[in-house]
Amino acid sequence: MSILAALNVYHDDDSSRCAAMNMAIDEGLLERAEIPSIRFYRWGHAALSFGYFGRFADVANYAARRDLVRRWTGGGIVSHGDDLTYSIVIPANDAAFSESTMSIYEKVHRALRDALGSNSPELATVAAVCDCRIQINSAVADRRYNDCFANPVRADVMVNGRKVAGAAQRCTRAGLLHQGSIQHVDLGNGLAERFASELSDRCSPKFLDERVIERAQEIAAQKYGTVAWLQKR
Repeated sequence: MSILAALNVYHDDDSSRCAAMNMAIDEGLLERAEIPSIRFYRWGHAALSFGYFGRFADVANYAARRDLVRRWTGGGIVSHGDDLTYSIVIPANDAAFSESTMSIYEKVHRALRDALGSNSPELATVAAVCDCRIQINSAVADRRYNDCFANPVRADVMVNGRKVAGAAQRCTRAGLLHQGSIQHVDLGNGLAERFASELSDRCSPKFLDERVIERAQEIAAQKYGTVAWLQKR
C-alpha cells in the first residue's frame, strides 16, 4: 500500500550544483510544499555531507578533496559523487505527517526495498545493526569514525549484509524533510521511477521553478554556504 496519496516528482539533472545549493533546494521545497514531493539528484563532483550534530573536526581533512556541507538533518558522514541522492518533503497538512518519524523512515525504505527488487534487499533489524557495529568497533580504533554507510541503523536498506541506503530527517512546523542516499547498487534502469511509484500511486512530474531556485540561493548564501554553519560544532 502506498504511503503517500499523491507525490510531486522532481528529477533535478543539474549536476553542477554545489553541496550548499543542493541542501538549500531541499529546504526551499520544504518551505513551499503543499503536497508531498521527492527530488532526485546526482553529483557531478565529489562532495561530502555530514549531520547537523556532527563535528567539523571529523571532516575537515576532506576539505581539499570534497565539497563539504553540514546538513540540516541528522545522521553521519555521507560521501556523494557516485550515489543517487533524494529528498522527500511531507508538508504538515498531509495525513502522512501525523505518523512517527521512525514509521515514515521504515515505510520509505520498504518502498525503496521493493523498488530494488532483484537485488534481494532487506531492512536492517536491531540484531543485524548490533552485529555490524561490533565488527566495526573491533576494526576501527578511532571511535569518532562515523561513516554513515559503515554504520547501519534500524530499517536501513541492506544487500548481502552491506548497507546500500540510509537517510536522515528533520521535522519542523512546516513538515518533514527526509534526505537519503542510495549507493552500491545499479542506480539506472528506472530505479528512481520505481521508487517514486512505490511511494505513491499518483506521481506527477515537476520541474524546479525559478522561485524555488531563487529562494534556495538565499538560503545557501545565508546558511549552508557559510563558514559559521559549516563549522558551528
